[in-house]
Amino acid sequence: MKQIIDNIEVYILTGPKEKRPHWVSHFIVPTANELLVKIKTKQGLEGFGIATNYSDINPIIEVFKTDFLDNIIGMDATCPEVIYEKIFNLTSQKLSFEKKWGKEPLIRISAAIDIACWDLIGKASGFPLYKLFGGYRDKVPCYVTCAYYRDGKDNKELKDEIEMLVGQGHQGFKGKVGGLSLREDLERMNIIRDVIGDEKSLMIDVNRAWDLKTAIEAVNLLKPINPFWLEEPVRWADDRRELKLLSQKTDIPISGGESELTIYGCRSMLEEQAIQILQFDCTMFGGFTAGKKLSALCEVNHVDIAPHHDCFIHAHIVAGSPSGLIVESFTDPERDPLQAELFTNPPKIENGWLFLNEEPGLGLNLSKDALAKFGNKIL
Repeated sequence: MKQIIDNIEVYILTGPKEKRPHWVSHFIVPTANELLVKIKTKQGLEGFGIATNYSDINPIIEVFKTDFLDNIIGMDATCPEVIYEKIFNLTSQKLSFEKKWGKEPLIRISAAIDIACWDLIGKASGFPLYKLFGGYRDKVPCYVTCAYYRDGKDNKELKDEIEMLVGQGHQGFKGKVGGLSLREDLERMNIIRDVIGDEKSLMIDVNRAWDLKTAIEAVNLLKPINPFWLEEPVRWADDRRELKLLSQKTDIPISGGESELTIYGCRSMLEEQAIQILQFDCTMFGGFTAGKKLSALCEVNHVDIAPHHDCFIHAHIVAGSPSGLIVESFTDPERDPLQAELFTNPPKIENGWLFLNEEPGLGLNLSKDALAKFGNKIL
C-alpha cells in the first residue's frame, strides 16, 4: 500500500551551552545541533528522521523557509530511492541556485527525510528496520567515546572519567588525540589502557589532525597499547592517498569516512584500499538508502562498518549485515543529551552490547519532554 506524504514537521534540536566545552584535536564539538523531521501520510502513519550537523544550521533552516517541501509533499514514502534521488539531484540544478539551496544543507535534509521514510516503511510492514536490512543479528557491540580535551582537564580527571565508564560496564573505549604533542597524547592513552586492562578494546581518534610523517611516527609509538583501530589519523587535504600510504606502514586497522560529504567519497576510500573500517554516517549523508549500499559494498570488499554517532539509528544498519562491526555511544548526558533524553524507550546498552528494540521501523518513541526542552519547531 502506498503511503502518500501529506505533511512534514521540522524541528531544530539544540543542546545547552557547556561551561567546559568538549574539544577534539581542532574544534569544539557541539552538544546537539540536529535536524529532526516528522513525516505524516494520508494513510495515517508517521515516521521521523534525524540529520546531524556540526556547522551552522541556519542554511538548513533557510531551505525550509522557502517552498522546498513542495518537492516532497504528495510523494510515496515507501519509495525512498525516488525521494532521495529527487532531493540529491537538486544539488546540481538551476533551481537550487535560484533558491540559494546549498549542497550541504540539501544533503543533510535528504538524510533526515530518507531515515523518516524508512521508519515509515518499517511501521507499514510491521518489522523493525534491522530485519528489513537483513536481520543478521538482534544485538550489536557498542563502544563509548571518551577522553575529550576540556579546559583545565588533567590526567587525574581523565583517569576518573575512564574508571566511571568501566563501572558502567563498557567493553570498548575510544579516546581523542591530536590536540597535544605525541608524547602527551601517548601518556593519556596509556592511562586509558592501564585503567581498562588488556582485554577491553581501545580505539584512538585523531580527527584528521596529523600530517603523514607524524602519523607514521604515531603508529609505531601506539603499537604497544594495541589499538583496536586508528581513526581519521591524517589531515583532510590528501587523506585518501595518505591513508593508503599509512596503511602500508602498520598493521593497526585504519578507519575513516565520517567526514565525507557523499557516499562516493566513501567508495573512493575503498577503491584506494585506504581503510579497513568504514565509518559513514547515515544522518550526515545518504540516509539508510545510501547506508545499505555502503554496507553491501563493504561486505564484498572485506571491510567492516562502524558508523559514526547516533547508535540508536545506526544499530539497524550494523545489525542487518555481516559487515556490521560496532556502534558508537555517548553515555555522558553532558556530551550528548539527545542520546540520554530524546527517546522514551532507548535500546538497552549493557556490558558492551546494544540490544535492538523489536517495535517496527526505528523502534523508537520520541519524548515530548525532550522535544520541548531541546526542540525549536520551524515548520
